Amino acid sequence: MSERVIIPRNLGFLFIDSHPAGCARVVNDLWSAVVPRPRGDGDDDAPVALVIGSSAGYGLAATVAGLARAGIRGVGVAFEKAPTERRSATAGWYRTAATAELARAAGQDMRFLNGDAFSDGMKEQVGDLIEQRFGRLDHLIYSVAAPRRIDPETGVTYHSVLKPIGATARTRTLAFDDDGKAEIREAVTEPAGEEEIVHTVGVMGGADWERWVTYLAGRRLLADGFSTAALSYIGSPLNAAMYRQGTVGAAKAHLEQTARTLDARLREHCGGRAVTSVNGAAVTQSSMAIPGIALYTGLLRRVLGDGMVSPVDQLSELWDQLTGVRPLQTDDEGRVRLDTWELTSAVQDVIADRWDAATTDTVSELADLDWFRDSVRQLYGFSVPGVDYSIAVETDIPWPAD
Repeated sequence: MSERVIIPRNLGFLFIDSHPAGCARVVNDLWSAVVPRPRGDGDDDAPVALVIGSSAGYGLAATVAGLARAGIRGVGVAFEKAPTERRSATAGWYRTAATAELARAAGQDMRFLNGDAFSDGMKEQVGDLIEQRFGRLDHLIYSVAAPRRIDPETGVTYHSVLKPIGATARTRTLAFDDDGKAEIREAVTEPAGEEEIVHTVGVMGGADWERWVTYLAGRRLLADGFSTAALSYIGSPLNAAMYRQGTVGAAKAHLEQTARTLDARLREHCGGRAVTSVNGAAVTQSSMAIPGIALYTGLLRRVLGDGMVSPVDQLSELWDQLTGVRPLQTDDEGRVRLDTWELTSAVQDVIADRWDAATTDTVSELADLDWFRDSVRQLYGFSVPGVDYSIAVETDIPWPAD
């Protein structure tokens, strides 16, 4: 037993420990927020899905929405750290344990593997599990955010960077001082070099997604009508210099080109489809690393309130389209657009005005700082309603077993 009271300790938006009970409650609340739809008569009729990046952010939303709404069974892949004597496990470890428990209680066969999704070894492990346990794969959701990737073919290690392309970027950022007071600061980021662009595309572009689909197709595991979606983001013009027009944007452009290539191949191979799903802004562990996103999401929440569409609601819509409940709707670039609620001119014009007007003295009136703080803390299981943080909790929770 490793019970202790866990006190939130953080460096900026990163927390040193995670709270198991809080993380579990977050997952339970996500599940409860999903509107289920009628299920088939037997488990053999349930769609088989693979979610790569299943423990956090939109990948977690895809997993929970897939289970609670679409009734999927299958495999989730994540890369999380186990608890130690000095530290809790990562938040994704506890979220995965909670997701597995909910799936088990619902009678759904969902297995979770912990390891490097970029490696060929993980692809083989997943392929074996699908072949032996499920026999086919109907859907693949790709949602991986990582700082580096080792190319299995060349052994080259690629390192991603968040930088603009072509010119120095200056963007407004939201930060909090030691007393928790919000401050508006300016972040200055120098442009990326050519090698940094190549490296970022090597990590966050479509190369690994394509390797997954090619590998599973080579093992004849793709069902007729197989569909796959890689999760993406376009974002506001306010953060374009650091995102869509920067190194990450180059990677997303590569991801979208990969979708078009895979779509043509899958149509011929199994009557399948490949798309990117462009999702809306959200507070996630990966998005908080992007300068300007913290301020932007706080402003967005103040403008829209509950009109912000949650990741789990967006992914419920995606599952409806992938499973044929609704037609698969794409834009001219072959992308499913789940971000239209965010990018209307009416919304963006108001946010742009607030962005320009925000100062350290006024930001608390223009942005929803309480919601933002709670959302960041909830990524690690803190500030979750209904959890008593004065009580010691067990931190040594095992990874879900087969």
